[in-house]
Amino acid sequence: MTTLLYTHPSCLEHDPGPYHPEAPARLRSVLDALATPEFTALRRREAPVVTIEDLTRVHPQRFVERLLEAVPSAGHVAIDADTVMSPRSGEAALRAAGAVTAAVDAVIAGEADNAFCAVRPPGHHACPSRAMGFCLFNNVAVGALRARQVHGLKRVAVVDFDVHHGNGTQDCFWDDASLFYGSTHQSPFYPGTGSASETGVAGNIVNVPLPPMSGSQAFHLGMTRILLPALDAFAPELLMISAGFDAHRADPLAQLLLDEADYTWVTEQLLQIAQRHAGGRVVSTLEGGYDLVALGASAAAHVRVLMSV
Repeated sequence: MTTLLYTHPSCLEHDPGPYHPEAPARLRSVLDALATPEFTALRRREAPVVTIEDLTRVHPQRFVERLLEAVPSAGHVAIDADTVMSPRSGEAALRAAGAVTAAVDAVIAGEADNAFCAVRPPGHHACPSRAMGFCLFNNVAVGALRARQVHGLKRVAVVDFDVHHGNGTQDCFWDDASLFYGSTHQSPFYPGTGSASETGVAGNIVNVPLPPMSGSQAFHLGMTRILLPALDAFAPELLMISAGFDAHRADPLAQLLLDEADYTWVTEQLLQIAQRHAGGRVVSTLEGGYDLVALGASAAAHVRVLMSV
């Protein structure tokens, strides 16, 4: 398979401040892991700046304007206790969303089979009118709505295996039966959403909450019994992945106890469904993951499958 890698140096310049877990070193660990000879065949592209038109399919224009106006010229500005901007955060956020829209365009055009966006800040907690949880714009939702509105796809799915529930993506998709959101996540946990009873306007939301210390078996069962059958039935024309790697057993922020083999397995399962319904078209984007060694190894495991199936 041909796999594209989208990233940009600006994504390293978003600095939430010392001791913040969503640090530039996260992206460096991913890029270092993908710089080895094994990944020479990755086709690397620079992430463009997203258009305001793409952003405003998800976020009200006034929200976009106010967020970008709030980017400081020096120092830091806190959106909330967890979400902090520095002088380069605006461009980083625009490039992160732009990476996903460019990847959607390229994969739908047949320039590659799939793509991975190694970007930050992450996006899946960003609600239409609220930045939160380290996230400014909802990158994956922006890409999904571009696929539908610009390319005319009728069914777009996002699967999110980050350890935290993607409340923002769920909010964006809730009332639209042409969009599917499926999530495995630790519960109870931040942000407090993602119960199995949250199903959207037409059963298009599928949540698989997992208790702390669940481990690989519970993750596999939740996927194979609940999420993957629902995704298969939805039959997406494009599959997007919110690829958070903070469910890893080494991660300091959570306790789901997964490892690289689990990320290999779930990526294989998702690609099989994409091959059945979407011509193999997959766009994946980085979300969480806060142990640097585990993050790099897990992202490499994920991309390895994207390249090899």
